[in-house]
Parts: sequence; C-alpha cells; structure tokens
Amino acid sequence: MFSLLYGKTAISLTFPADRSPDILTYPSGPRPDRELCITEALAHPIASLPLSELAKSRRDAVILISDISRLCPSYLFLPALIDQLNAGGIDDSRIRIVVALGLHRKQTEEELRQLTGETVYKRVRVVNHSALSEDCIPVGTTSQGTPVEINRTVAGADLLIATGNVEPHALAGLSGGVKALMPGTASHRSIECNHALSLTYKTVPGQTANPIHRDMEEAQQFVPIHFLFNVVVDHERRILAAACGQPAAAHRVLSELAGKAFISTAAKKYDITIVSAGGYPKDTQLYQALKALKNAAAVTKPGGEIVLAAECGEMLGNGIFQYWVDTMPNRAYMVARLQKQFVVGAHKILHIDEVLRQHKVHLYSSMGEAAVRLLGFEPVAELQAAYDRLTADRSKSIALMPYGSLTFTQG
Repeated sequence: MFSLLYGKTAISLTFPADRSPDILTYPSGPRPDRELCITEALAHPIASLPLSELAKSRRDAVILISDISRLCPSYLFLPALIDQLNAGGIDDSRIRIVVALGLHRKQTEEELRQLTGETVYKRVRVVNHSALSEDCIPVGTTSQGTPVEINRTVAGADLLIATGNVEPHALAGLSGGVKALMPGTASHRSIECNHALSLTYKTVPGQTANPIHRDMEEAQQFVPIHFLFNVVVDHERRILAAACGQPAAAHRVLSELAGKAFISTAAKKYDITIVSAGGYPKDTQLYQALKALKNAAAVTKPGGEIVLAAECGEMLGNGIFQYWVDTMPNRAYMVARLQKQFVVGAHKILHIDEVLRQHKVHLYSSMGEAAVRLLGFEPVAELQAAYDRLTADRSKSIALMPYGSLTFTQG
C-alpha cells in the first residue's frame, strides 16, 4: 500500500507485490535544525552587512513574503527578521509585511495570520499586494520593454527585504530571489509583459540564466532589494537550508542546493505515470497543480497516460483561466489566440495543450465531471479503480510520483 497526499488528507493505493511501480521522487536526507539554520544564516549574511546594521538610520522597512500557495514557512523566520530590524532601530510601527501575490488571489485574514504567525500578525501591519494599476507606481522599463510598475508601499520602502523559498520553476528557472519583487509586487501589466516572454524564450527549470529571469532582475535597477532571506524546504515545509544577504549572491548559493535537491536525471520514460501534486498547498487549485502534471509528462512516453491526483478545492484558481476554459469554443481556438496575444492566467491553457498533444490525462479531484472534461481531461471517480484499469496490461511500465510539484527530471 502506498499513500499519496491529496489536499490535507491522503489516499491509499495498493498494487501487486510482484508489480510495483517505480517511485520517482526527490532524494531525502537529514534535516538540519530549523532554528539553527535561521540563526546561522542571519549571523553570516553573504556579501552584505547584517540586517541589524542595514536597519540603522532607516526610516522604515517592508518585508515581502510568499502567499499561501507556496511552501515557504515565513512564520518560522519572520520573528528573527523583525528582531533584527528592532535591534537596528526600526520599531514595529514602522515595519510592513506585504504578501507578494503577483496575480494570485488575495489572502483572507485567517490566511494572513497563518502566513506570519499569530505573534507577528499582532506586532506589525500585514497587507496583501494589489496588482491594480492605481496601487502601483511606474518606475522604469526593462531592456526587453517590460514596464516596471511596483506596489506603492514597496517602491517607497527605505529598507526592502525579500523572502521566499527556492525551488525549480518552469517560467523563471528558480523561485525565490527577485521573484518576490517582480512579479510578486508588480502590476497586472508588468506581470503580463514579463510572462509573455515565455512565447519567445524557453526556460530550463533550475537555471536562471534566461531572458525571463533577467527581465525580473532588471526591476531591481528601479526598486532595489536591500536584503534577501531565502530558504530551501521540502514538501512538509521543513527547512533544508537558509541563506541571506546581497540578493544575487544569497540566491546563487541556494540555487545550487535546490538544483541538487529537486532535479535528477531521467533514467527512462513510462507508459503510465500516476502523480500527486503533493497535497496542500500544491493542489489547492489546478493553476498550481499543473506544475506536477508537466513534471509527470517529462517522464511519460509519447502516447502514454497520466493520472493526476490534485484536490483543486479552489477549482482552476484563476478567474481569467476559468473564463477562457468555460467560454471559448475549443482548445485549438484558445491556443491560437494566446499565441497571437498572450493573456496571463489564460496562458495555463498553453501548458495543458503541451501535455495533451502527447498524453492522455486523467484527473482525480473534487471538481465536477463537466469542469474536468472542458479542460480536455478525463475525470476519475475512484483512484484505485483507475489505477487497476490502466495497469491491467502487464507489459505497461508504471511510474508513481508522490511529490510531483517538487520532482523535476532532465535528460
């Protein structure tokens, strides 16, 4: 019996002892003490003064944190960051925490408390980023022509601190680093222009030497990040490593670690791949769970089949994405429109099309059958029954990816 994470619960799969699937996951290892990781990182900033020193004589500080769809355990390190700011002379009343949503949905008050921890939430003001043009200020243009429009509170900060977790990312190459600023606190127009570069440039997960990430980095010419605190975490939010200091230097250190942790060489491709997004928060919505689907497709033979287990309690997770799927004539029509004019949110249809052109996809989720079929997927009512049916042919090779959103393969 094997247990797959699904939302905040788990589903059991059984298979014959003489025909177990190959388990594809990222390597596990010893987990360092999280408090020691945080303390040591702050005590030894990379290419930077300590945060308490940077805080001296500063008028105020803004800390950027990830939203609820990310694995970053901001609540673990925020108290230490705020204590450092206090030690440098910035009291709690002059500290703001901004949730770097990009174009993700705003967080509820309860979610804001979860993200920061109850004590921090009571100490400092915590707000959602707004990507509305009236809530952002234009500060410049990148060499790719992307208008840089940044949240007014963020752009006006005397001391700007970015946080986040570092893992492979299909668009930027790696998460963390500058992504907290751009797209995290940028306007809708800025984000759409940056993401539209994906029509021209292809990114390799784990590598930031690409035009899309460089475009994000150029935002710092206009609104500099003064201090970065990033972590690498596993699917349970356990800290594997932490680094802080000068943004590019600190991110570079963790980028190498994240690549080793989550990217492996593909030994073979399979006829059938069963993949879980990894449970909450990775499968809260299809918008995020598609990352697992793409990783599964990378290890599945052309013409092979994929079963994605993702609860998707928030359905597709993006209103524009939902509108396109619900109202446009068919996938070919949507793809043609998006290739002519990129639309952020709806661009996830391109990711789906990329997979469906080579694979049949079955989705086990809380979504209704009609919603699943409109996406081009086959709905699965019972995971075990689907597994038994698809693997009945004993000549078929089978892979099982329990943490699909974090399991990347290359080669």
